[in-house]
Amino acid sequence: MTSADDDASAPPRGAVRRRVARWRDGSVDEHADVVAEEVPVAIVCNGEPFAVMMATPADLEDFALGFALSEGIVAAPGELREIRATTQVDGVELRLTIPPERAAALARRARSLEGRSGCGVCGSRDVEDLLRVPPRVASEPLLTAAALDAALAALSAHQSLAAATGATHAAAWADEAGAIRLVREDVGRHNALDKLIGALRQGDFDTGAGFALVTSRASYEIAMKAASAGIAILAAISAPTALAIALANSTGLTLIGFARPGGCAVYTHATRYAGARGD
Repeated sequence: MTSADDDASAPPRGAVRRRVARWRDGSVDEHADVVAEEVPVAIVCNGEPFAVMMATPADLEDFALGFALSEGIVAAPGELREIRATTQVDGVELRLTIPPERAAALARRARSLEGRSGCGVCGSRDVEDLLRVPPRVASEPLLTAAALDAALAALSAHQSLAAATGATHAAAWADEAGAIRLVREDVGRHNALDKLIGALRQGDFDTGAGFALVTSRASYEIAMKAASAGIAILAAISAPTALAIALANSTGLTLIGFARPGGCAVYTHATRYAGARGD
């Protein structure tokens, strides 16, 4: 049978409609389902290919800036002089214009990156390139249990793509009271964080006053990207890895895992979490 209640409204950005046959209790319902897009996104710097990431084709300017900053392609937003996005038959190309000295440094890194759903360390040619340690986080915001609970409670209402598809990660920025100020979504958890970092820098947010919340595990690269952006507190709904804990400890990042309403696990620099001070 074919469902008569197919929603004719447009899917959210980053999603498309595809026909699906759903079986339950021996009967089938055929209708148009909303699924997340995942396409190759090629990043080209001054005409030279640098990376190909599998990503959701939404908020691509945020992604380009966040990726360029967190990967050390540029040191400040002003160094990214131009972003040109071109949709192609087999994906999207992001052409970035950066200063010549940055392009020369990039060439010396001799990195060819091919990522699967935003795995930003795939393709690194040596350990030093992979295990980049960002500058130490200098700010000292304070996160209360009430603020973390507020952000966790509000997050799902900001995840329109996940609500429609069930297939995307989110990275959110909350202020010190726990109010969600920005959210970016992507099929890749690293991409979602890069998009958030780009949006934060374009919006001139103070990354030292507030905290980031991600709906994934806290891998080494998630911690590295957060610290690179000057984020002092990173809370993940799932667990951190041992390498992420080591990096967070060395860079001054407060790393929180298993963030749930009513509780969390603080792995590093716990003095920024109010519960650690007995407040």
